[in-house]
Amino acid sequence: MSQADPAQGLKLIERHGCAACHVIPNIPWPQGRTGGSLDGIGGRPMIAGRLPNQPDMMTRFVRDAPSLLPDTGMPAMPLTEAEARDVAAYLYSLDED
Repeated sequence: MSQADPAQGLKLIERHGCAACHVIPNIPWPQGRTGGSLDGIGGRPMIAGRLPNQPDMMTRFVRDAPSLLPDTGMPAMPLTEAEARDVAAYLYSLDED
């Protein structure tokens, strides 16, 4: 993703406690299971099994998932647009290669 920093995205993921609900590579603890593993999310065709896995959609989803999927358990996150792009960039680095 252009104009996004995956390393900063990882820091934001750690700061906001995303691992409380998700298993996330490079974060050893906690390893939440409510939201499922994010390992390989960059290579999956869908986000949350229902949205196309595209950069703009991922950015919107990590920032405000309930606006896209009202029945999701994921809360809206206090991220700026730029921060959400950084988080998405980190998630896209988690391809299943």
